[in-house]
Amino acid sequence: MELNNLKPAKGSVRANTKRIGRGQGSGKGGTSTRGHKGAKSRSGYSKKIGFEGGQMPLQRRVPKFGFNNRNRKEYQGINLDTLQKLVDNGQIKDTVDFQTLIDNRLATKSELVKILGRGELKAKLKVTAHKFTATAKEAIEAAGGEAVTL
Repeated sequence: MELNNLKPAKGSVRANTKRIGRGQGSGKGGTSTRGHKGAKSRSGYSKKIGFEGGQMPLQRRVPKFGFNNRNRKEYQGINLDTLQKLVDNGQIKDTVDFQTLIDNRLATKSELVKILGRGELKAKLKVTAHKFTATAKEAIEAAGGEAVTL
């Protein structure tokens, strides 16, 4: 330590800022740098997110469109190539019912199942599901199987 590198202890010297609201003599008394009147001068003021100075906010100007149909039925889709893969792996033999799909984790017990027509089905299967696409039904029947709607 030498005279040319002496420093005061950390936190012992106040920054060169004026203390606000400590009397008129300080130069920052009275309104405490907040100006006169208006929302910003009051205590407890906080600007709302998206506030644009009274102009209509963007989230209210932009039009909302579309709607959600509360009666829509959501189906879990299972393709024919998935069923063929299960046959190839020996996980299913000749019938595919709802419980088989649950056991193989293709659907949960609360879901509705729809068989979709992607892929090729070579095995003769009796498939039971809530819905079938036209192509899936054709492919199952072309392979000698049967499509049963629940």
